[in-house]
Amino acid sequence: MPNVRPSQPLDVPAITAIYRHHVLHGTGTFEIEPPSLADMTTRRQDVLNKQLPWLVAEGEDGSILGYAYANWFKPRPAYRFSAEDSIYVSDAARGQGIGRLLLDALCRECEAVGVRKLIAVIGDSTNAGSVGVHRAAGFAHVGTLSAVGWKFDRWLDVVMMEKSLGAGASTSPE
Repeated sequence: MPNVRPSQPLDVPAITAIYRHHVLHGTGTFEIEPPSLADMTTRRQDVLNKQLPWLVAEGEDGSILGYAYANWFKPRPAYRFSAEDSIYVSDAARGQGIGRLLLDALCRECEAVGVRKLIAVIGDSTNAGSVGVHRAAGFAHVGTLSAVGWKFDRWLDVVMMEKSLGAGASTSPE
């Protein structure tokens, strides 16, 4: 059974390799050029500096099977209780429940730091795996932005999903 834990600096090369594969071969991210190890190190540290979670799923052999993190949905202060999730699973570990394991843990961690709304901005409306894992974790579809990305010589949609955490919007967060 994989172990989900907070990421460590030594995990960044594996995180970078997983993301590189998704950038080069998938439509779950609209990045075109894979970020460098230095870029991914900076991105991870930025998330952690905001007191938000960056998790990894570690296999029994110590390999990193996937990762997930949350970042503020928008930088303006009024959005300070809404975060966007990102989940990436290694190609070799796809279909093994790693995404759901990471997403469930990420929801718990986000709730613990005061996030009230977790938002999924899913690249490519045909991304059945990501849409499915979010739906299974209690996210609701709230809209689709048609043809907002151009990658691999085709237009791509973005699917928007959301999940309330903790008390959600039923009480003041402060």
